[in-house]
Amino acid sequence: MATAQERCVPGAQTLMTKRPQSLTPEQLAFSFDMDPEGPRQGSFADVDQMTAAGVSRILKEDPRNRFEIAADLSELFDADISKWMLDAWSSPARDAHKIGFTRMVLLAATTGRADVLNALLRPFGFAVVAGEEILLLEYGHLQAQQRARKDRLRDLGRLIQPINREGRRK
Repeated sequence: MATAQERCVPGAQTLMTKRPQSLTPEQLAFSFDMDPEGPRQGSFADVDQMTAAGVSRILKEDPRNRFEIAADLSELFDADISKWMLDAWSSPARDAHKIGFTRMVLLAATTGRADVLNALLRPFGFAVVAGEEILLLEYGHLQAQQRARKDRLRDLGRLIQPINREGRRK
């Protein structure tokens, strides 16, 4: 049986290869690493491709089919989102049908894929903290505050003298 490409171009061999995956497992893993260099010229040239790859990965790895995901998104967004829109968003070749930021966040939230949203935002210097990670962040913040208070008490202890009001007139 002929492939779709062979039916379109009789006698043509399949020249297209599968596009490389843009989001690696390392990019999806939780990390405290920061880019010390920050943004560089051209460093965001592939953001649209990375976003499409993120959408594609979410759709491939979700146990629901695209019709079900589209229905869930439509209900939450209170707008008609179709399976074909999901297909367009996941295709880097469909420039006219890029996913908007709000819908990308909603897709990540609906599918529980904070890791994909995080991987897309890390090059900009942002990180996504989700679920119980927020408690861990608060715990670390409270420890840092406690340490700062302890340091301030120690510093004040070195500066102060006991209050002596005995020589004061009444």
